[in-house]
Amino acid sequence: MDCNHEEEHRLAAERAKSNMPGGEEVAEVCAELKAISEPSRLKILLALRHGEMCVNHILEAVGGTQSGVSHQLRILRDNRIIKARRDGQNIVYSLADAHVVALLELACAHLNCKF
Repeated sequence: MDCNHEEEHRLAAERAKSNMPGGEEVAEVCAELKAISEPSRLKILLALRHGEMCVNHILEAVGGTQSGVSHQLRILRDNRIIKARRDGQNIVYSLADAHVVALLELACAHLNCKF
């Protein structure tokens, strides 16, 4: 098959190959994106974008059941997308870092979403 941009495309392919993360890193990124892509987890992340919250207030913001929200929080925490800290008897959740915020903003901007 002939390509009208053979040299340009070959160089791009070489750059892509030399900068490609290893299989383990790709699998980790896929797991994180899979964790974010579930609708109830995404709603939790969008809620936490406005500040840290305990489970009861997350539940108030996103709906669902306490056990369901707690389960989704565990998955997000296991994938290092959110973090938790103890505040007296409560556990308070927040987004893990600025990268998560950037991902959410980029995804919503991609859909021309306002939040």
